[in-house]
Amino acid sequence: MNIRLIALALLSGLATSPATAQERADAFPTRAIKIVVPFPAGGPSDVLARMIGQKMSEDWGQPVVIENRPGANTVLGAQQVAKAAPDGYTLLMAIDSTLTMNQYLYHTPPYDPFNDFAPITLTAKTMQLLIVNAASDVKTVRDLISKAKAQPGKLNYGAGTITTKLTGYLFNKAAGVETVLVPYNGSAEVAQGVLTKSVDFSFDGPSASLSLIQGGQFRVLAKFDSRPFPPVPDLPLITTDVPNMDEITVWLGLVAPKGTPSAVIDKLQAEVAKALADPAVKAKADASGLFPATSTPAEFAAFIRKEAQRWSTVVKDTGMKYD
Repeated sequence: MNIRLIALALLSGLATSPATAQERADAFPTRAIKIVVPFPAGGPSDVLARMIGQKMSEDWGQPVVIENRPGANTVLGAQQVAKAAPDGYTLLMAIDSTLTMNQYLYHTPPYDPFNDFAPITLTAKTMQLLIVNAASDVKTVRDLISKAKAQPGKLNYGAGTITTKLTGYLFNKAAGVETVLVPYNGSAEVAQGVLTKSVDFSFDGPSASLSLIQGGQFRVLAKFDSRPFPPVPDLPLITTDVPNMDEITVWLGLVAPKGTPSAVIDKLQAEVAKALADPAVKAKADASGLFPATSTPAEFAAFIRKEAQRWSTVVKDTGMKYD
């Protein structure tokens, strides 16, 4: 008799669990959401996370906390979220290197980008720029290449993400020059490096440098994709002077811990898409060079795998390793 009762209870639980899960998704969120940003404050991922978080908080009536967890090429932040409860209340604002490059940079990857996270949506494709201090005697990309060829190994460049560091490698190869990487821990530090002339040039997005570009302290030499950059309307594409360079964008996206209910993932995706489509948010993001872009969870998952395949060869060619 007891066995029959247990069986009935189990069957009853199975029958009602989807409805219960749906109710939980409908009620989500009932408390604060945390978005972990694996970079210091002030960089592209931080700026965008705060824009999204503010809109989420306004729409859902719950606080959205942005936690900056920089370090180890975004590994620290990624590990924190991978180990978090899969309930939708801890998210990661991942950058491309988090999900498509780190696994090739470590002999023993500290997390699995494909199996430890549930993709929510792409959030932005930022514009990568080649920047110098306005006081530099380098006025164009050709000037930079000529100077680098005249002084092999003497010029250095700042970069704060794996993508921008690898861009430097690709630039050296395509332009036939030898310049030296000075690694930084995010865009804010890169901008400071250019401002203080600690580096001769940088590869970076515009978010941390925009006010300095507009204020005349920085000169932008080129962009790495064909989209317009309103602060410098006549800015040439890098391929104008370096034909062998591919177009490169640094992208951002939101992920949750693996196992987060699909209904919660879908609700988060819809809210982020709504937030980034808001004219005021989009205008502010565009003005910062963040260029919002969203996708479905399935589209984002496929995009991550495609990008990982693309960059695996580049990382291998550089021989870059972090352990």
